Amino acid sequence: MSDIAIWPTAAPLTTPRLHLEPLRVEHAREAVSVFDDERLHTWTGGTPCTLEELEAKYLRQSAGQSPDGSHGWLNWMLRRLTDGQLVGTVQATLYHPAPGRTEAELAWVIGVDHQGNGYGRESARAMADWLGTHGVDGLTAHIHPGHKASIGIARALGLSETDEMTDGEILWRSTDR
Repeated sequence: MSDIAIWPTAAPLTTPRLHLEPLRVEHAREAVSVFDDERLHTWTGGTPCTLEELEAKYLRQSAGQSPDGSHGWLNWMLRRLTDGQLVGTVQATLYHPAPGRTEAELAWVIGVDHQGNGYGRESARAMADWLGTHGVDGLTAHIHPGHKASIGIARALGLSETDEMTDGEILWRSTDR
């Protein structure tokens, strides 16, 4: 028996206002302008990616797992149903903290021009629900204590703030599903 996990593959999802498309390298051309805003890095650090950097990142992420197979990578691009506009992304990094248990570290990014419309909450909920039907037992997210929008999303997902902090971000965790 192999020690390498078999991870689920991201599938297309639809919410009342959004289509969640599994990430492809080809998304980079459109996404580079959506995510080309310094304000998106206020809480996470870094700078916007160039097209070449974003293509390389998406190529790695679309592999669906880490090179050693120890983590599953699920990434979706968020497209508004009304006009097809790309508005953001959600992602889950899957891992096994204990035998027979799967957890997902969640993240979401909504382009600055599209923030404040509930897209983060709507898409993160769809992703969390999908993960629950695919064997994920628990959810986590690392959130900067000043990032009120992300804290609201975490709470909407049923995550609770813990006392654990890493690199200035607080760990939020679900109770068992």
